[in-house]
Amino acid sequence: MTQMTTTNLPIWRARPTGYLLLKPVVDSTLVLIMLPLVLPLVAIISLIVMSDGGPAFFAQRRIGRSGRPFILWKLRTMVPDAERALAAHLEQNPSARAEWQRDQKLADDPRVTPFGRFLRASSLDELPQLWNVLSGDMALVGPRPMMPEQESIYPGNSYYRLRPGLTGLWQVSRRGQSSFAARGAFDAVYEHSMSLSVDLQILLRTVKVVFRGTGT
Repeated sequence: MTQMTTTNLPIWRARPTGYLLLKPVVDSTLVLIMLPLVLPLVAIISLIVMSDGGPAFFAQRRIGRSGRPFILWKLRTMVPDAERALAAHLEQNPSARAEWQRDQKLADDPRVTPFGRFLRASSLDELPQLWNVLSGDMALVGPRPMMPEQESIYPGNSYYRLRPGLTGLWQVSRRGQSSFAARGAFDAVYEHSMSLSVDLQILLRTVKVVFRGTGT
């Protein structure tokens, strides 16, 4: 799959009038169709995750549409007490601290468990976010959910006019290969181009990314 950047994106027409209102209905319908397959898979993965004595799920506060906070759910991919482990790692490694400040992630994150690496590469850790879609906090396609401490380094306003997405233009374009601040440009392009056909294109590209195992 050829990677996209903001300079070689497909020329998508502006979103049809009313699609922003229709989008939650489309998202909820697609999630309900997927649930019979997703629920047994989540149950099996949860048992494996809990084998180290920690919980199966990880909850984190994120910023949603119009700046409203919500709780995002994931399958746990890190060791228990991961936040303390991160603080200690960044304190002892200046290069890792600089990488975290720039990208808001680490290429070699010592907190991630071996099974967690598989879950991240396959994006299976994000399956519980289908509940966030059903509850209305998220969309299937949109900007990646932002943490409160990341607001100060996010450029632009497109994020706040959209519901955060389970996947999005940034994920299928420069997934894991650009700085956090660069996401704003992708969010602006998506906001202008958003339509049912665009969402379906992004979902299809997401499936290809997942099967390639290039998640982060």
